[in-house]
Amino acid sequence: MNKYELLCIFEPNTDEEKRNQLLDKFKGIVETDGEIENVDEWGLRKLAYEINKVKEGYYVLINFTTNPDVPKELDRNLKIADEVIRHMIIRIEE
Repeated sequence: MNKYELLCIFEPNTDEEKRNQLLDKFKGIVETDGEIENVDEWGLRKLAYEINKVKEGYYVLINFTTNPDVPKELDRNLKIADEVIRHMIIRIEE
């Protein structure tokens, strides 16, 4: 089992209910063969640069432990979600 960190940025106009549904979906993917250690919602922040004429985003940081196949499936689902502007999954070396 490896430790990973996911940082995803949601569109700022995404309502809270839809954002929570997506987060639950992403957590469910991780929990199929791993566990969530921490979910830290940073909230609405200014982006470093404009993405598709959007200057702000809702940041969420998720730390989790799982096997190496799960981040690939998580990445695929994050790419499909229209509400996610950007995301990054990194493996944390111990």
